[in-house]
Amino acid sequence: MANVADVPKPSFRLSMLLYDTRYRSLTIQIVVFLLVMAGAAWLVDNTIRNLQALGKDFNFSFLGARAGYDISQRLVEYTNDSTHGRALLIGLLNTLLVAFLGCIAATVIGVLVGVLRLSKNWLIARLMTVYVEIFRNIPLLLWILLIYAVFTEAAPAPNAFRVNAETGEAATSMFLDAFAVTNRYTAIPNPVFGLDLGWLNIGLFYVSVDFLLLVAAIVVGFFLNRMALRRATRIQEATGDRPTTWWQSLLLLVGIPVAALIAMGFHFEFPELKGFNFTGGLNVSNSFMALWLALSLYTGAFIAEIVRAGVLAISKGQSEAAFALGLRPARTMNLVILPQALRVIIPPLISQYLNLTKNSSLAIAVGYLDLRGTLGGITLNQTGRELECVLLMMLIYLTISLIISGLMNVYNASVKLKER
Repeated sequence: MANVADVPKPSFRLSMLLYDTRYRSLTIQIVVFLLVMAGAAWLVDNTIRNLQALGKDFNFSFLGARAGYDISQRLVEYTNDSTHGRALLIGLLNTLLVAFLGCIAATVIGVLVGVLRLSKNWLIARLMTVYVEIFRNIPLLLWILLIYAVFTEAAPAPNAFRVNAETGEAATSMFLDAFAVTNRYTAIPNPVFGLDLGWLNIGLFYVSVDFLLLVAAIVVGFFLNRMALRRATRIQEATGDRPTTWWQSLLLLVGIPVAALIAMGFHFEFPELKGFNFTGGLNVSNSFMALWLALSLYTGAFIAEIVRAGVLAISKGQSEAAFALGLRPARTMNLVILPQALRVIIPPLISQYLNLTKNSSLAIAVGYLDLRGTLGGITLNQTGRELECVLLMMLIYLTISLIISGLMNVYNASVKLKER
């Protein structure tokens, strides 16, 4: 009588790669991978051949050549004698600036509008609905052009703010005596540190030591506040009573940075009209203001719908339980509804941040020199390196998007429900 353990295993045959379910999926994956790699190799070879036919090669040496063009708005030092690589850095910083400020403004607008759309006040809810529908259904480019036209056509000239010697009044007054919107630029107060500790060379550009100390104070306050909150949580878990921490958080998050600002002699230098232009403040180009406002208002409309959907996803029983405990509607929204709604809001919010960052490339329509305007615009036209410029620009946008997505995913993981 034969033993079952002695039955020989069937030998491997090539036909098993197609007909045996143990190998078929792996075979298909390998074939598809080889086809994709073959297509990529053909594309690269075809590109190299076409470049050779045009007398071109593939290199990035043009980044070290003189740029020869000016950039009016920049965060670090730059002249027309700087290299194209330096111009790329200026464009990248301009992109990051408008994207960062746009994400902050769009989030504030979206949260406020999304909550107000759920208001029981009929007029407020309908006004917010009109805002959302108008901005969501008109292309962003048109909003950028419209807001830029308002700045350049409807705003007064800088000399309209000049005080008349006879009447003692100006044809147009500054907002809060600190802001002046003109048809050429927007004059805003300039933050200045009285204690000038110099500049630190980090290779690509110089960074103010005063600014680094302020950032360090904010970071220290943030971590000390986290330690204080964790201590309060431990006390609550041990005794059932949570100590009051709001004054500690206020002192650590606000007090430490304010103390650092006072120690460094921080103050604002307000713009003053001298001659034909404002001096003493920051003159922000209208192209930047138009792009920032358009991105913020447009993206804020989408975020408002995300917030509204997140709030509606929370059971009404949560609100009723909070009201039964005596919480007012505003406190219920801040302490009960929004923290739970964040788990629904954060994933689509990441997509809106990515869209805003990529939509900033529309800045070229109003002459704001961001990454698209420098590397993908003037540098590309001057050097004739279309392939290199476009690939480098795509790589930079991809990197920025992945960083934003990664940071938001980390935050999303911190607010999601923890299983016990």
